[in-house]
This record gives sequence, structure tokens and C-alpha cells, in this order.
Amino acid sequence: MGLLDGKEFAADIAAITSGKTHWIYQNKSYNVELVDMNNETKELAIKVNGTKYTIQLKDRFDDLLKSLGMEGAGTVRLKDLKAPMPGLVLDIMVSEGTQVEKDTPLIILEAMKMENVIKCPAPGIVKKVHAMKGNAVEKNAVLIEFQ
Repeated sequence: MGLLDGKEFAADIAAITSGKTHWIYQNKSYNVELVDMNNETKELAIKVNGTKYTIQLKDRFDDLLKSLGMEGAGTVRLKDLKAPMPGLVLDIMVSEGTQVEKDTPLIILEAMKMENVIKCPAPGIVKKVHAMKGNAVEKNAVLIEFQ
């Protein structure tokens, strides 16, 4: 069935409802419920008989990346947010110290008579806001710096 802490295991699994299953493992019964799933980090939050656990999923490609010294290569490390085009800063929606999630609106930039909402590409904490409301910016100008 798979590996659990590096050891092979097999279980009899029956679906009860969407996100809920019943497992029999080593002659013991378990009710397993999926609480949350993060595809980017490959983490699952599950409840087993009412107790919550976090599971880190790995596959052969994760093992290959690790053996090549490239683990975490697919994760985004946010450093700077740069202007995708020249324009005028209409609004700044965050300040220094603000914790932001992926897709959080950060800045409204007017370019070619259109308002463009610049969203956060990954979770992070705002270290410094370089843009100023009402100022023009060039393409690739650093608007926000992250910790």
C-alpha cells in the first residue's frame, strides 16, 4: 500500500463518505477523516479516531530531488515584488510587518488606463514597502520587499 516511517504497510480501507474512511490495520479499527489538504506543500491534516495528525506526503520524485540535493526546488521563496509593467501606483494595501498569503492583493497599479491588482505570489511577511501612492514606477522596479 505504501511506506509509513520508511516501512511498508498495508491496510483494508473502506470509503464511508467523501473525506471519511474506515481502516483496518494490524487487526485494529480506525476512523480516518481528511481535515485539510495542501497540494503545494504536500501536507495532509487528518483525524484518526478523533485525534488530529499532520502527514507529509512523498513520492519517488521527491526522493529523486533529495538525492540530487534539490529538495524544496518547487517551493516559492518570496524576496521582492517587482512591477510587471510601468505604471502609476494608485493604492498600497499592505504595510511593513503585514503577514500575507498567496493571492493577497498588495498594490493597485494603473497601466495603459487600466487598474491592475498586483497579488502576492506566495506567503510571506512584508519587510519594506518601496512604492509610494501616486508615484510612477518603471517595469521591474521593486515595489515591496519581503522577509
